[in-house]
Amino acid sequence: MTTARHLPALAAANAILALTFGTFAAHGIKDPQARDWIMTGVMFQLPHVAAVFGLLAWRNSRHVRAGAWAVSVGSLIFASDLDALALGAPRWVAALAPIGGSMMMFGWFWIFIIALAGDKLRD
Repeated sequence: MTTARHLPALAAANAILALTFGTFAAHGIKDPQARDWIMTGVMFQLPHVAAVFGLLAWRNSRHVRAGAWAVSVGSLIFASDLDALALGAPRWVAALAPIGGSMMMFGWFWIFIIALAGDKLRD
């Protein structure tokens, strides 16, 4: 069973990965395409870290946590896929990025529904 500490821990791990790869791209990657892949991942991953904590502060309910999980896991998949490409993974790995992007979009759509529902979906 997932406890209340796992979602913030995943968000923090996302932040660590984004900062690590962003720093690596800025200082250790010479290939412009590889740097762009990493920085694109960072641009999606890091704001979603802040968003997850904001969502939990807004309403820490199971419905909101479900959306926040989708956002957090989606950003991890999306950014990790781009990081892997930058580190030399085969190009077919790029097919995984849309899974992460779709999860992020689903998570935000779910949060949209929760916000519109107001107190009807409180738990």
